[in-house]
Amino acid sequence: MTLDLVKAFILGIVEGLTEFIPVSSTGHLLLVQRFFGFADDEFGKTFAILIQFGAILALLSIYFVRLWHFAIGFFVDAQARRFVVGVLLSFLPAAVIGALAHDFIKAVLFNDWLICFTLIAGGAVLLWIDTLNLEPRYREATTFTLPMYFWIGVCQVVSMIPGVSRSGATIVGAMLLGADRRSAAEFSFWLAMPTMAGAFAFDLYKSHAQMSSGNLLLVAVGFVVSFVSAWIVVKTFLGYVQRHGFALFAWWRVIVGSLGLIGLALGK
Repeated sequence: MTLDLVKAFILGIVEGLTEFIPVSSTGHLLLVQRFFGFADDEFGKTFAILIQFGAILALLSIYFVRLWHFAIGFFVDAQARRFVVGVLLSFLPAAVIGALAHDFIKAVLFNDWLICFTLIAGGAVLLWIDTLNLEPRYREATTFTLPMYFWIGVCQVVSMIPGVSRSGATIVGAMLLGADRRSAAEFSFWLAMPTMAGAFAFDLYKSHAQMSSGNLLLVAVGFVVSFVSAWIVVKTFLGYVQRHGFALFAWWRVIVGSLGLIGLALGK
């Protein structure tokens, strides 16, 4: 049990540090689980989704005031109402595809080899987006057009392949559609709120029978550690991206994906 708690602690750190940056938290969690021997049953796979709620609560705590503003303003402020509708439009494609393809995704796409290849490919995409001489038309996430919100949501669907990265797909999509780095990254935070909450609720419903008291303790440890580490990332990520771009995350993906392929090839 002590060893499992240590693993839960490590996985919580990995989740919190990677959820909101474009490196694929699910991909990292599954690889860590693979090499720590913590994914031998269905609960091991489900654990990766359940502890995401710690990260989403960290995000909600930081954005609470702004969330409250949009909630209050929804009925009296056209701009607030438009933004809320935009977030829901972005969420819709992933909600539909995720509900329809949930079992296929977990049974087929949660594949270590695929994760490593998509980590490397995603790193190449981030390096490419950094080299483009884009001329942003939008510098605030709240000012995107409604069609733009929807198409960003379509881009997010690609991240259902572990290793792609939800935030990475969202950020790249937003930038190609006219957002600057900061607003694209911040909108990935807004879109994470319904997306991650929905994934958590759906997976909890699908896996509630596996939740013994021992499993609940492991989830609690991962949850708390994920909350703390994600809080730190959310507070620092936007400023870093605005100043330095995505090269650090791109090369991290390439290194992790390459090491993963080597480890898998050696049968580790």
